[in-house]
Amino acid sequence: MIPDDPVMLLSFVNMKLRDEFSDLDELCGALDVSREDLERRLKALGYAYNEKTNQFK
Repeated sequence: MIPDDPVMLLSFVNMKLRDEFSDLDELCGALDVSREDLERRLKALGYAYNEKTNQFK
């Protein structure tokens, strides 16, 4: 289950990407979440996925 709160979601996703997953597709597959939905939700906060750093910035 991923957090509903946008700020908590950002923190949760970046922690998972840093500690457990090599890229966003792997994280989304393991957590059974839509990549498009996740990116849309974080884009609303002004964040986009950076493949080089494997985090939302």
